[in-house]
Amino acid sequence: MDYILNIETATKNCSVALAKEGKTILCKEIAEEGYSHAERLHVFIEEIIQEAGITFKDLVAVAVSQGPGSYTGLRIGVSAAKGLCYALDIPLIAVDTLKTLASQVNVSNGLIIPMIDARRMEVYSAVFAPNFENTRGILAEIITENSFGDFPETLYFVGDCAEKCKSVLNKDNFVFLEDIIYPSAKEMSLLSFEKFKINDMVDVAYFEPYYLKDFMITTSKK
Repeated sequence: MDYILNIETATKNCSVALAKEGKTILCKEIAEEGYSHAERLHVFIEEIIQEAGITFKDLVAVAVSQGPGSYTGLRIGVSAAKGLCYALDIPLIAVDTLKTLASQVNVSNGLIIPMIDARRMEVYSAVFAPNFENTRGILAEIITENSFGDFPETLYFVGDCAEKCKSVLNKDNFVFLEDIIYPSAKEMSLLSFEKFKINDMVDVAYFEPYYLKDFMITTSKK
């Protein structure tokens, strides 16, 4: 069986899913304000393997969320994924975080706009068709009342930006699906399996997350 372990840590959601031939069979996740990824991730991985009744040697690949998203979250997820791949001598698969988020939407028309909070009024966003084909590349953009105004289609916004964006993005064709907040590893299962089937892997030694912006360190004014 083609078991793939999927790891998603790009946002506040620390999420791990085990998939068999593209279908999620187990998922453990928790979204906390304090970003508990460092404490939770390896526990979730161990628990999922144990509960599934398999061993790590049954894995054929590890898939990890490639970003954009939280710098620290992405580093934790990628480090764990690389460690497993090195130890087990199996390939690493990188999955677009925004596509994972968009994959939770089931619509037949319009466009899907997944957005991940990048602080203040800035977001990481992309545009997907209902079949999840990417129709506009990933951007780090500041949301204004003119954002996405060139799209006549119904736009379905998902992600953790609804609270700060819906008062600005208020055109008649804008719809916020507020129950879809974070990308989840369970939505990576089919995406990673499709990449596995066509041997779309990344180099374990050289792969780096897609941060989109440089990591910024701020110092206290006190």
